[in-house]
Parts: sequence; structure tokens; C-alpha cells
Amino acid sequence: MGNLHESITDDLKAFAESQPMFFVATAPNDGGHVNVSPKGREAIAVLGPHEVAYIDRTGSGVETIAHLQENGRITLMFCAFKGKPNIVRFAGTGQVVWPSDPGFGELEARFPQTPAVRSIIRVDVDRVSDSCGYGVPLMEFKSDRRALDGWAKNKTEEDLRDYHASKNAVSIDGLPGVPAT
Repeated sequence: MGNLHESITDDLKAFAESQPMFFVATAPNDGGHVNVSPKGREAIAVLGPHEVAYIDRTGSGVETIAHLQENGRITLMFCAFKGKPNIVRFAGTGQVVWPSDPGFGELEARFPQTPAVRSIIRVDVDRVSDSCGYGVPLMEFKSDRRALDGWAKNKTEEDLRDYHASKNAVSIDGLPGVPAT
């Protein structure tokens, strides 16, 4: 049986921020494809009892950004893969914060220095829930992957803009993604 919480408590914050990965789910308004994306632990920060943010790094798709720009709906899910079983979900309304937006630098300072940051996703959380997690397998964390870091290391800002223009301009459903700069 799941539990609803009035806010993100210190215990839920500690749980979310300690997981080696979490998942982000979004969907377009009319049909289209539901998107679920895995993210690494260094990407998440709980900013307050009803607010979280995560680093959105350059990737091969742009579904989350496109869906948020269309309707803002988002859910973040954290699963315990070791220790006591638990699943925590933060649902709410997300906003894409671009590097050119006011406040981006202040938000970015909450995270470890990370290459290939495309945006920061800020979420106003209106539903906090947890559930048993009994069906989640026990797994051992081995290490973070650094392939994206290696790929980004040799990219200039212009290279990343070109990549965004060619790979991130529209979603798979044709919704606008990263704007041209």
C-alpha cells in the first residue's frame, strides 16, 4: 500500500538524493509517445519541500524538454535497488531553465560541475508518494558511466549548438525541442 506525503521530507530527500539513478516520465498532450528517461545520481537536487531540479545533459533525444514545453507534466521516480525496498515518486509541473535564463547559474551551482549541460529541469512538486518496492530487484551499483563526459570533453560550444540543432530541435512526435541559438 502506498503513502501520500504533504511534502518532500528530510527522509525522502535523503532517499532520493542517495539513489544511483532515477527515472523521469513525461508525455505529450494528444497521443504520441510516453517518454521515460534514466538519470544519474549527480543530476538531482531537492531544493525544498515542493521543489526539485535536475541537470539535463545533451542527449540523442529531446522528449522531456518537448513535453514540458507543451504541457509541463512530469514525474520523477526513485527506486531502492539495495537495502529496504522503497519507491518514491515526485509528480508535478516542470519547467525548462535554459543557460541563457535568469537564475540558471544559481541553479547550476547546486550540482557538481558537469559537461554538456543542455538545460536544468525545475519541478514544482504537487504530489509526493511512496510505495513498497517489493517487486524491484536487488542490484549492486558498480560505477557511474563516463561515456557522455568523454564525448563532451572534445566538443566546443559551437559543436554542442550544432548537435542540438541537428538532433534536439524536435521530438519524435514533431514537438519543438531545443530552440536555435
